[in-house]
Amino acid sequence: MQAEDPNELIKRVTAATLKAVAGHGEEEVTVNFAPGGANLSGNTAHLPTPAGKMDIEAFTKLRGAADAMGLRLRYHNEQVHQDHMPPGPDARAVYDALEQVRCESLGANRLSGVSHNLNALLDERCVARGYAGVTEKNEAMLPDVIGLLAREHLTGETTPASAKPLVDLWRRDIESKIGDKFRAMNGCALDQEAFSDLVYTLIEELELIEDDNQPMDSDDNSDSDEAGDDASDEGTDSSEADASDESAMTGMQGEAETGEESEFSDGGDDDMMAGAGDDEPAGPSLWDDSLRPNDPDDSLRYRPYTTEFDEVVDSEDLCDPEELNRLRHQLDQQLANLQGVVSRLANRLQRRLLAKQTRSWEFDLEEGLLDAGRLSRVVTDPVHPLSFKLERDTDFRDTVVSLLIDNSGSMRGRPITVAAMSADILARTLERCGVKVEILGFTTRSWKGGSSREKWVAEGKPKTPGRLNDLRHIVYKGADQPWRRARKNLGLMLREGLLKENIDGEALLWAHQRLMGRPEQRRILMVISDGAPVDDATLSANPGNYLERHLRDAIDFIENRSDVEITAIGIGHDVTRYYRRAVTLIDAEELGGTMMNALADLFDEDAKGRKR
Repeated sequence: MQAEDPNELIKRVTAATLKAVAGHGEEEVTVNFAPGGANLSGNTAHLPTPAGKMDIEAFTKLRGAADAMGLRLRYHNEQVHQDHMPPGPDARAVYDALEQVRCESLGANRLSGVSHNLNALLDERCVARGYAGVTEKNEAMLPDVIGLLAREHLTGETTPASAKPLVDLWRRDIESKIGDKFRAMNGCALDQEAFSDLVYTLIEELELIEDDNQPMDSDDNSDSDEAGDDASDEGTDSSEADASDESAMTGMQGEAETGEESEFSDGGDDDMMAGAGDDEPAGPSLWDDSLRPNDPDDSLRYRPYTTEFDEVVDSEDLCDPEELNRLRHQLDQQLANLQGVVSRLANRLQRRLLAKQTRSWEFDLEEGLLDAGRLSRVVTDPVHPLSFKLERDTDFRDTVVSLLIDNSGSMRGRPITVAAMSADILARTLERCGVKVEILGFTTRSWKGGSSREKWVAEGKPKTPGRLNDLRHIVYKGADQPWRRARKNLGLMLREGLLKENIDGEALLWAHQRLMGRPEQRRILMVISDGAPVDDATLSANPGNYLERHLRDAIDFIENRSDVEITAIGIGHDVTRYYRRAVTLIDAEELGGTMMNALADLFDEDAKGRKR
């Protein structure tokens, strides 16, 4: 009898253990193995395929990912989770992190083997994210910090050495505010509803709750007034349809939540694609020094320490086709109830575009349509040739729109999901209107610096080195690529481990450079972000406002010295202090409708009262 392949044995044993931990029947849980990261969608667990000869460390990490999913399936109720969900992306990130810690702690306290596997997975994850080298507080890491502190109280285990520097930075402040809530968690860990109530109170005391119903600034109302004027021109029926469209876009979460989704990092992304996309440079090499403002202090002049590790990469090169298809399927589940909205939004924008095509007539022509106003001339002088007219359309400038989406770690969860959904809908809508669209993302290849920082350290840490991280700029959809060919690429935004840090200034200049190479007469750049530029390695070795200063310079250059029209949408972050034309959203759920309104205003070149 032929011996079973070792990796097949590992897969079979791991799948069986996951189902046992979950406590579900064999038919209720599906376990799939595929290249890439580990994640859970409904009752289907996706685990990375064992590759080559697995050592005990890799096997323990795989078992840790499987145990984490099994415990969530066993102890998590999605309906209760949704019923107690706090508003605001920061609050939700903390809420989700603590729910996962609760589920894992219940298994770790009962089974020592599960505890060992989960600890190995956590340590691997913290190493991959570079938490051991953190020296300054970063709000984007707050959910992980709170999760690690809660884990100490729920399991009695200390934080791994790979995350201790990060936790120690925050420990005193957080314990002084919510230490009593941590201590109370042990008494309600088995009751998800009571635990969720406690977590909600904890989040309130951290002042992370954001009011979903909070009204916009008075300046923001100018857009709705303009939209009302346009709707009245188009007729009452279209006004009602537009209102329903915006309502549908704003209510994405209520309509499109089709199932449970939870993701777990396998910690192995950072080096997975080393060298991918190296054929096109990213970053400041696309912005000539002659365009920079003169600065007497050369230490403040923005520059990269090195660009040799930067990359511009196509989305399909960052994961295998099977995983890309699976991620696209997750996105399609969210979009299932929005199909009808797409056609109505397309019609609305189509009317807006056609309204700009003013028409006129040319008279006294030798051929064309017979001019009824010249009938008397036809009767009195039948041989007179100039009795025809012809309708003439004015040239309508062809347009290209570039969507630049922040792919930083603070966007994980609902914000990046809504951004992917909105980009998908907008691409389809504008394509129907004859407007070309490209969709771009920006992040970094590593946390805390990567290869650029390692080179700086090896060369003696010279002062004010400039940018110390490796850029990763992602092309999800090219302007000339049809949506149907690029649709699966947008699912990549949902991939665990993709979102890291954000260097906005260089991403803006990269997207701007791509637009300047386009043949279209009108070029529009729309930026979607949820925070200021953050890269700990760069900020720790340069002046504190180094990245923000460069972002302001880049925006000033595009707004005042380029014919590219730029607009920005901030999710829970005030971008109006950076951009001349911008809007800030309280909740990511409003993103879809806001994108459509912002573009509709841009297409109307004579619109009054631009947002500031």
